[in-house]
Amino acid sequence: MQILIDDKLSLRAVTVEDAQSVFALTDTSRSTLREWLPWLDMTTKEEHTRSFIESNIAGFKENKCLSTVILFDGKIVGIAGFNNINHANETVYIGYWLSKEAHGHGIMTRATQALCQYAFEELQFNKVEIRAAVDNTKSRAIPERLGFVNEGTIRSAEWLYDHFVDHVVYGMLANEWTKTP
Repeated sequence: MQILIDDKLSLRAVTVEDAQSVFALTDTSRSTLREWLPWLDMTTKEEHTRSFIESNIAGFKENKCLSTVILFDGKIVGIAGFNNINHANETVYIGYWLSKEAHGHGIMTRATQALCQYAFEELQFNKVEIRAAVDNTKSRAIPERLGFVNEGTIRSAEWLYDHFVDHVVYGMLANEWTKTP
């Protein structure tokens, strides 16, 4: 599965062959990513990334999730996808992360927009949901920029190393979706 966004940016289903590159990117972005992602301390070897990828490939085959690498100028700069696909409720839950070096180019907004388009137009789902920590302003800016509705806050939604963080829940319905923000 591949989504071409423009001449510089695309999404491609993650493969086991990506493990080394994804781990290296994770490792070099560790201090930035750790602020908001709870799994960094458990991802200390390439084998951990390989296991994550294998799990996602199995989940994709079972139609439960979709994990893609974000390619910018042919280089992996992050991960984005559907952390969960809920067929009963026709809802996908988008998650993403981007290397610090790739920030500021609109990459994640365009990648998320492409995933929304895929969810609504290809999968014919009814809803896309994105959750982000209340204080994670960069992550929250993505759904806000794309016109998602702030549906509320879940208190103590996630344990982040030594404290709980609240999550803002954003939703977009199929009948609200437009291709351009």
